[in-house]
Amino acid sequence: MVVNESYLEDFREMFSEELKNAGIVGGAFVFSRDGSPLIRIEHGFANINSKELVDQDTIFHWASNTKTLTGIAIMQLQDKGLLSLDDAVTDYLPEISSIRNPFGSTDDITIRHLMNHSSGLRNPTYPYKLGLPSEPFEPTEYAQLEATFPVTELFFKPGDRFGYSNLGIVFLGRIIEKLSGGEYQTYIDMNIFQPLDMCRSYFDRTPSNLMRHRSHSYYIENGNLREGIFDVDTGITVSNGGLNSTIGDMMKYFEFIVGNDSKENPVLSRKSLLEMLEPSIDSNTDANGYRGLTSGVGLAFFFDRDGEEMFFGHGGDQNGFISYTEFNLKRKTYSIMVLNTTVLRSEENEDGDDVVMKLRRATRKLHQSF
Repeated sequence: MVVNESYLEDFREMFSEELKNAGIVGGAFVFSRDGSPLIRIEHGFANINSKELVDQDTIFHWASNTKTLTGIAIMQLQDKGLLSLDDAVTDYLPEISSIRNPFGSTDDITIRHLMNHSSGLRNPTYPYKLGLPSEPFEPTEYAQLEATFPVTELFFKPGDRFGYSNLGIVFLGRIIEKLSGGEYQTYIDMNIFQPLDMCRSYFDRTPSNLMRHRSHSYYIENGNLREGIFDVDTGITVSNGGLNSTIGDMMKYFEFIVGNDSKENPVLSRKSLLEMLEPSIDSNTDANGYRGLTSGVGLAFFFDRDGEEMFFGHGGDQNGFISYTEFNLKRKTYSIMVLNTTVLRSEENEDGDDVVMKLRRATRKLHQSF
């Protein structure tokens, strides 16, 4: 493979310049083809107060990219014969029967519906946010969520359309715990992190030995910088957005996905991975108000058609951190981008372009150039 070094250098300069102009405190990026990283970028600060630079050991929060781990765990359980994607969720979580389905029975919600966001469930995990200092970052006990079921109602008939639902992913995490007999975090560590040697990946609170590598997070609003909550606990939403990891560990994860050619792969068979990437439902419009940025969704992974090519991935946005991952199986390419700063858009420029969209478009061109 002939590598256009000048093109890569142009991208490197553009990436750093866009982050600098937007006021992004820190971030990291990698683009790889055929198992070889062609470009790696570490930009800015992990902690602006201490002037600690972002480096290869910096630990970021990956937010909703966690959902892909949850999806892979569900596929593992199906491979083991412990569940079927078309099983009713109430077979495993009978308590959700108290959720009202005006279109039929709550038994109509399947695991597949949770995986492709077509269950009809609301987007937010917990519908009550009062803004009080005493509120946890997310609900800490499943009982808190269960108490809302009798006043929860489906927005549409399960399987009818797309509606991004964090609540649905929490239910998947609960099913993983029911079938594994342990915590979600333990299952992912034993069945994904350890086989892939992702030794600097974990959920929620940072272990003391890794704390010095943990990135802080920031918001920019009307030109003013403020810090996000440091080292948050995502509570019962851990399966939905609790992942913390280095970009190096995330590279191991995507090497497994893009290079997963063996049925004996220690994490997931090729057959099951490809099943996750089968187009399932259109995602351009969302019943829950989520801004559609992709063509559709498979199982846990979103996809985007660009001509005859298919690009897969997921985004993450929480507590100041923004991440976006994308891969192309035909080209054997993947890209990983993570920023520790969110630029809040004002009403005046709400329809304007932002740095994340600019970088996403530039990254897509990078994929298509190699």
